[in-house]
Parts: sequence; C-alpha cells; structure tokens
Amino acid sequence: MDKSILLSADDDSTLVGGPKELSHLLSEVPHRRKSTVLSDADMYRIMECPVCSKSMYPPIQQCPSGHALCSDCKIKVNNKCPICKKEIGNIRCLVLEKFAVSLLLPCTYHRHGCEEMLPYYGKVKHESQCIFRPYSCPSPGSECSVTGDLPTLLAHLRGSHRVDMQTGSSFSHCYVKQDPCSVDDVSWTLSLFNCFNQYFCLHFEAFCLGTEPVYMAFLRFIGEESEARKFGYCLEVGGNGRKLTWHGIPRSIRTHHRSVRDSHDGLIIQRSLALYFSKGDGKELKLRVSGKIWKEDS
Repeated sequence: MDKSILLSADDDSTLVGGPKELSHLLSEVPHRRKSTVLSDADMYRIMECPVCSKSMYPPIQQCPSGHALCSDCKIKVNNKCPICKKEIGNIRCLVLEKFAVSLLLPCTYHRHGCEEMLPYYGKVKHESQCIFRPYSCPSPGSECSVTGDLPTLLAHLRGSHRVDMQTGSSFSHCYVKQDPCSVDDVSWTLSLFNCFNQYFCLHFEAFCLGTEPVYMAFLRFIGEESEARKFGYCLEVGGNGRKLTWHGIPRSIRTHHRSVRDSHDGLIIQRSLALYFSKGDGKELKLRVSGKIWKEDS
C-alpha cells in the first residue's frame, strides 16, 4: 500500500530557511519545473529525527544550516546540531511542520489488514488504538513480552506456556492448592476454550484484597473489546450445600489481567469460604469452578 507525493522544484533552486532534506525537492519558483515523486520511505526519512530516529512533531527545531530535529532531542544534544555541530538556537522548521500537514500515510499495521490512510499528525493516536495492532501474551504466569496476531498468540500459549485447549462452551475445572494459608500474587492458572469460532481464556488467581486473602476467576476474550461484548458467561463454585455464582461479560485481552483483577470484574471467593467449599481439613484447598459461555442475542 504505497503512498506517494508529487513535488515540483526548479532545476537550480534551493529552499531558503528550509531543511536540507527538502531543499532539492521544493521551490517557490514557478517556471522550469521538474517533478519529484516521494515514496513512503522518502517521507518517513524526511520526517525522521536524526537523533532518536522517531517521527518529528511540532515544534520541530532546525539549526542555521537547515538540519532538523525534534524538540526533545535538542536538549539531549546540548543545543548542538548532531550533523554540523552548530548552535541550534530557537529556529522553528515551519516548512517541515506544514509539509507534514499535507501527508497521508498508511498505518504501520497495514500488512496485518489495516487499510486506513492517516494524516501525519493523527497517525500515532490511530496506531495506539488500531484493531490490527499486535496482541500481548495474556498469560499471567510471567511478564511475557511476546506479541503477535491471534494465530501466533494461540500457538505461543500452547507451545511455550503449555496451556490446555478445550472445545465447547461449558467447562468444569478443579483447582488444587497445597498451602491454602499462603496466598500471594503468583498463584494462578490459565485455560483456553474454543467455542462459537472464537477463543477465550479462563483465569484463576490468588491474591490479597486489602489484608484478606481471596481467590478470583474471570474470563477474557482473545480479540477486541467490541467483539467481547457479544458474549456472556457465568461461573459457579460451591460445596457443602452452598453455591456462589457470577454472571458477566468477558473482557478483551487488550485489557491487562491485573486491570481486570483490580476492578474485581469476576467471581471472588474469600479464603474462609473457599476452605468451606473445599470440605477438607484445611491443609489442602480443592475448588471446582464450572461455567458456561454463550453468545448474546444481537
């Protein structure tokens, strides 16, 4: 999805007061024009800061020789141009700022399916919310840095984290903890479910809510929040003639599992009640959590 821009410049003209990168491409001289076509790569290069290699946004600074850099990097280089070593001063590069307004660039994630063409100054905001941006690994077991599309993520969960996959919308899992008196932030499990041609992950975590140890189960949708809202789920845990239930909407894996946990958006079981459900002697915790996923009527 290449986007090109056509600029005209006089054969022997230069742009006074403009950045070096544009001096041979732009001209205000109306006669003897020649055309120069800029590709996406050319436009990225023109707008790239020579210090941090990131795209420049106003206020864009330039030295007396016309070399441009972003305002944050001006401080990093102690007000010295990184190319010609001249004092930068307080010269705004208005040519580049106006040039950027005219640009329409493809989303960084166009190879993943995004077809949006974006104004230069709206590109960063769009890409931070683009539904085609990579997903982060939803495993709570570690701060896993793996990102990717859904097929990549599912293969990673099953291969690297050894997460089991279950087919069907109903489930029942037994969670066993050998030392129920010790509740910390590293007691968790993850299970995957495939139903309605979608994927879900069930979290079961132990942590302290204030000073009270609790257990919590909740469901996340492997996809976007807008799709997650099309489904509902229920969770149930019980024993000794008692039963605790939860009805909710799965959260997208775009939302970190800690954010879901900290918002208490799931089935929360206090330790004393969990031990009562467990029917044991208090030395081992056994909780069976059952549940069901369904598609809401549109």
